[in-house]
Amino acid sequence: MPVLGAFVVPHPPLIIPEIGRGREKSIQKTIDSYKQIANKIKELEPDTIIISSPHSTMYSDYVHISPGINATGTFKNFGAEEVSFSETYDIELVNEIEKLANKHNFPAGTKGEKDKNLDHGTMVPLHFIREVYKKGKIIRLGISGLSYQEHYILGQIIKEAIDNLNRRVVYIASGDLSHCLKEDGPYGYVKEGPIYDKKIMEILEKKEFDKLIEFDKDLCEKARECGHRSFIIMSGVLDGYNVDSNVYSHEDITGVGYGICSYIPKERNEERKFLKKYFDKETDRLNHKYQNTDEFVTLAKKTIELYIKEGIKNKETNYLPDNLLSTKAGIFVSIHKFGKLRGCIGTIFPVRNCIAEEIIENAISAAVHDYRFAPITEKELDYLDINVDELSELEPVYDINTLDPKKYGIVVSTKEKRGVLLPDIEGVNTVEEQIEICKRKGNINPTEEITIEKFTVIRHK
Repeated sequence: MPVLGAFVVPHPPLIIPEIGRGREKSIQKTIDSYKQIANKIKELEPDTIIISSPHSTMYSDYVHISPGINATGTFKNFGAEEVSFSETYDIELVNEIEKLANKHNFPAGTKGEKDKNLDHGTMVPLHFIREVYKKGKIIRLGISGLSYQEHYILGQIIKEAIDNLNRRVVYIASGDLSHCLKEDGPYGYVKEGPIYDKKIMEILEKKEFDKLIEFDKDLCEKARECGHRSFIIMSGVLDGYNVDSNVYSHEDITGVGYGICSYIPKERNEERKFLKKYFDKETDRLNHKYQNTDEFVTLAKKTIELYIKEGIKNKETNYLPDNLLSTKAGIFVSIHKFGKLRGCIGTIFPVRNCIAEEIIENAISAAVHDYRFAPITEKELDYLDINVDELSELEPVYDINTLDPKKYGIVVSTKEKRGVLLPDIEGVNTVEEQIEICKRKGNINPTEEITIEKFTVIRHK
C-alpha cells in the first residue's frame, strides 16, 4: 500500500509551552496548524511514524537510521527537562530499509550513531502527535551531505520497504525553512532568505517535487535552510503517486521560516516519477555534451569507462591528434555527478611524456583513487559529467591584488606542503577564500609562511 500520508513540519523548541512560556503565542498559526495535522495523523492510525530530522546523527556520505529497540529524550537543553519522550522503534521496518539500502548499494543504515537521545527535530513533531495519538512505533533518520537526487532515492527505498512489509506509515519531514529572514532573528538577514521561503512554499503548494531536486544549492546554503533534504526524502516516498495536498501555514515571525503542509497519496501516476524524469533529462544533456565535446574530454571518458568496466588502462592513443601526443602540460580531470563533485585529481605541471598520458593517469585516479570519495561504480557511468583542465605554467604571485578567482587558479606552498585550487569554482568568490581553501587542502597552518603561484586553464568540457 502507499504511505498513508506525509507531512512537512518545522521544529522550533519555542513552540513547546514549557519552553516558550508565553512566547509561543507569537507563532500561534503554526501551533494551530500543527494540531490540525496531528489530528489528521490520528485519523490515519499509522502503525509507524517515520521522522527525518536534520538534527539527528549526520554524515557527509551516509544517511544514519537510529538503531535499537527504543529511545528517550527530553528538552533539557532548552530548559524543560520535564517534557520527556519514550519511544519504541519499528525494528522490523528499520531492518528492511537497511537490507534494501544494501541491495541498492545505497549508503544508509544503522552504523555510527553519535547520540541515542532523541533530538528536537524529532521531539517537536512527536509532542503534537502524542497529545492526540499514543499508538505507533517510530523510525528516526537523519539527512546527509549526499546529493538531492540520492536523498530522493532513499525515499524510494523507504517506500519499497513499507510496501514489502505492508506497513501503515506516515512520513514526517521535519525541517525549518530559511533561518535568515529578519535582522533580529537568530542568524540575521540575508536577501536569499525570503527568496528561498517564497520559492519553497510555492513548490510545496503546487506539489512540484521535481523542482526540489533541481533547486539552486547555492540559494539553499545562503538562506541557511535545514529542511530541504528532509522534504526531498519525503518526495521519494511519494514517488509515482498523485497526492491531495494542503498548505496549512507559513510564518516568519521569529526570523526563521516555518511551513506546514500535508500530502495524502491517491492513485498511481507515471508522470509523478520525478527522479526518472530527471535522470532521463540528465542523460540526454550528457549525451549531447559528449557528442559535441573535444578529444581531451573524449579520452578521459573512454579511459574511465574502460577502467571501471574492465579494469584495463586505456592504451589506444594512436588515433589522437598530435597536440595530445607531442605536447606536455599539467592536467586536472574533474568528475561531477548531479552537480556535485565526484572526483578530481591532477598535476600542476607535466610529469608524463605527453598530455594524453596525463589525461589517462589522472582520469583513472579521479575515478577510483580520490580519497574523498568511494570509487566510481559502473552504474554511475551514465551520469558522470567529466571535464579536463589544461594548465598554463605557474607564475609567482607577489601581490594578491593581481589575482582573480574566476580567472586564475592558485598554488599555496610552504617548504613541505602544498594546496591547489582551480579557477572559477562555484561558491568561491574571493581571493581570500581561494587561499584559505588551499591552506586547508594542503594542511597548512595559518601562521606558516607561504608562497603563492597562479595559473590559468583551458577548460575542456
